[in-house]
Amino acid sequence: MDVKGSRSVSIKRTGDRTASGISQYAAKEEREDLFPHSVEIFQIMGFRFTSRRGMLLCLLIGLLIASLSNVDSAGLAEELHERISGTAGDVLEDDPVGRLKVYVYDLPAKYNADMIDKDPRCLNHMFATEIFLHRFLLESPVRTLDSDEADWFYVPVYTTCDLTANGLPLPFKSPRMMRSALQYISRTWPYWNRTEGADHFLTVPHDFGACFHYQEEQAIKRGILHLLSKATLVQTFGQRFHVCLKEGSIVVPPYAPPSRMQSRFIPPSIPRSIFVYFRGLFYDPGNDPEGGYYSRGARAAVWENFKNNILFDISAEHPGTYYEDMQRSIFCLCPLGWAPWSPRLVEGVQFGCIPVIIADDIVLPFADAIPWEKIGVFVNEKDVPNLDKILTSIPIEQILEKQRLLASPAMKQAMLFPQPAEPGDAFHQILNGLARKLPHNISIYQGTSEPTLNWTAGPPGDLLLWVGDKES
Repeated sequence: MDVKGSRSVSIKRTGDRTASGISQYAAKEEREDLFPHSVEIFQIMGFRFTSRRGMLLCLLIGLLIASLSNVDSAGLAEELHERISGTAGDVLEDDPVGRLKVYVYDLPAKYNADMIDKDPRCLNHMFATEIFLHRFLLESPVRTLDSDEADWFYVPVYTTCDLTANGLPLPFKSPRMMRSALQYISRTWPYWNRTEGADHFLTVPHDFGACFHYQEEQAIKRGILHLLSKATLVQTFGQRFHVCLKEGSIVVPPYAPPSRMQSRFIPPSIPRSIFVYFRGLFYDPGNDPEGGYYSRGARAAVWENFKNNILFDISAEHPGTYYEDMQRSIFCLCPLGWAPWSPRLVEGVQFGCIPVIIADDIVLPFADAIPWEKIGVFVNEKDVPNLDKILTSIPIEQILEKQRLLASPAMKQAMLFPQPAEPGDAFHQILNGLARKLPHNISIYQGTSEPTLNWTAGPPGDLLLWVGDKES
């Protein structure tokens, strides 16, 4: 289905779904003159109405927004007429080259390349940051082959590349694999042992980072793998006051294939005719049959409160026009699932759809570089039942400002891991984060004669032999 066709169908379906309510509203003819600029306003936004029902829907939404946001109709039309432009101005565009040197360990292929050969699906899933960061560093001008001049040491282990039939990482194998790689490094090179990993960084893109489990309750019980307690972790998981986010970690976006998104851009002249958009699970009965854990109930609350709301285009089904629909939407919901983060955040930024972040205490990617408070909307999980009132109460000028910031190429670039790398992309944001941690405190090089890391700490299952060691 082409883009234009799908939009017209969407509007007609919305009209059909609310026909009874609108017919009652239409019974009073004087309502048509209540907001004389409503049709003009929504035509500017992109609505194309060919029926009386569609026009009345426009009037109804206009009444709702105007009453909740206290913005006069004429001023609204004038502000909406502005085209989105401008730059973010808040995204750090520092060039990390020359500010740090990274030594990349040359590990046996069983820890990285062989994993891809075994299951190429790793290259396209949302955990693939570990693969592409490794590839980037191998070709980056910050790489050094001289360990004596290195500021940082990188451990390239693909712990999320051992997948189930459904394409999900096997968390119980990851700590065994990581432990095996660190043991190999500590026996082969002197660098880990002299600081116990304090000048090393690793990528742990699991749901709950180095806690290595997809369910929060189990992740909290496990805690961060003890061997990584001094290293800097590059991870997608970020939540304040959580045992799975240790101080000094660099929170990054999940991987979303840049070429796949960029091939689906639609002309900017196509209007945003969807107010709120979401596609994804609301319940996960397979992993959470009693409904007590998944999304902490936030997604269920979205569905139960707004499945019949005319402002919300939400469904568990993913259409073929998913990316195009996001570009036709004003707000895109980004609720937590099993973990607080998801690729929707990346997709929303790429497609200029204002992310509505529903995940209490979330720590967002590159928070010191990206002005999330200015480009997104934060809604507490307990406030989901009031989501319609919250969003319709946002002044139009604030919506326009968020859209202007989202239109910044620098903003979009900072969320991507392109191949080859480009200035200002997520790879460079990671390097900037590492550079800002320099110089290391001299204390990390002292006391190495008395190791503090316990190589046997952790659940008994973690101490079992990793399957890759059995096969080698």
